[in-house]
Amino acid sequence: MKNSSQPLAPFSFWRKIPLLLVACLPAFFDRSIFAEQPFIFRLDLFPAGLNNVELYRIPGIVVTPKGTALAYCEARLHDKSDWGEIQVHLRRSSDGGRQWEAPRQIAHFGERLEGNPKKPNGGEHEQTVNNPVAIVNRQTGQINLLYCVNYARCFSIRSLDEGVTWSKPVDITDAFQTFKTTYDWNVIATGPGHGIQLKTGRLVVPIWLAYGTPGDHHPSATATLYSDNNGETWQAGEIAIPNSDGFGNPNETAAAELSDGRVMLVTRSVSKPSRKLVTISPNGADGWSEPKFHEQLWEPICMASIVAMPQQPGSLIFSGPRSLARNEFGNEIAAGRGKRRNLSIQLSHDDGRTWPILRTLDTGPSAYSDLAILNDETVLCLYEADQKISLARFNLDWLDE
Repeated sequence: MKNSSQPLAPFSFWRKIPLLLVACLPAFFDRSIFAEQPFIFRLDLFPAGLNNVELYRIPGIVVTPKGTALAYCEARLHDKSDWGEIQVHLRRSSDGGRQWEAPRQIAHFGERLEGNPKKPNGGEHEQTVNNPVAIVNRQTGQINLLYCVNYARCFSIRSLDEGVTWSKPVDITDAFQTFKTTYDWNVIATGPGHGIQLKTGRLVVPIWLAYGTPGDHHPSATATLYSDNNGETWQAGEIAIPNSDGFGNPNETAAAELSDGRVMLVTRSVSKPSRKLVTISPNGADGWSEPKFHEQLWEPICMASIVAMPQQPGSLIFSGPRSLARNEFGNEIAAGRGKRRNLSIQLSHDDGRTWPILRTLDTGPSAYSDLAILNDETVLCLYEADQKISLARFNLDWLDE
């Protein structure tokens, strides 16, 4: 009887079977199952009492081209006031914000400048180092950090080694003198938060200045400083938002470069609509458009942050407390002070014209915040929570979940 069995295939054929199966997997499975899952992680970076600091406030965060994250803030040593003995402290992370070095003071290591006009008895020996703002050069990796002392003088320091060491401070207060012709200021402040580098290489830092009684933070107006030589020298831009035409005391401001190279400012104010003010310049220095209140960006009279996503032109992320003051009937109170809580993240895909995506990050007390983007598009949000500065790490899938 004839044997009907067929000879076995060569051994080399059977060795190829696993490879063939792997190659066929996309035909049997939706690729989406391999996509990254939504995630969010939180870490308290600057809790009150750490290193005997009474309270940490005014957060800022940047990421270098090598992926080093630098988180910095004011360390208010003895009390919670905007004025007092205040230092600038920094923490570094080289693993995407998972682990952080211990905090250390980075400014002001220059001539001590004392005098607190808000505290006539005892304030004469206090030094207020305030409003740190870092700007990263994406081409060279150099980090410039601007800060003020006693809201009266402005200094610049720089790092060439990922924030490990910093140069001696250089006084750049003269850059503010141009504003004296229109606003005879007694108080100046950078940012807070972070500055930006434009595609042209220009560095841009939002600033505000107040021209009332020395020590007072109002009345105020918003503008920018800019540098076209990597921070060697700084110049004053034009006033972007004045204290007029219904714009009440514009001050703390965030900046972002739009997909076409223009620069958008998002500004805090005390105005009747209780919305952020937005203005746009072709170059981050002058030619500012007429400021407009943006209906989707609420204003509880608190600093907010904005950052452009370099991997997705036209996409912007905004962070700020989403709260409005309302009366007993639920109607908004004009120029009301909403509670600083309910920190939320908003996403725009059309250069900030609309903000259709919104996600609450922290429902509790939450105030100032700053944003940075890692090279893998993970978002870092450094923000003031209850008696601490916390860090949230999340991906876009969490935001758009």
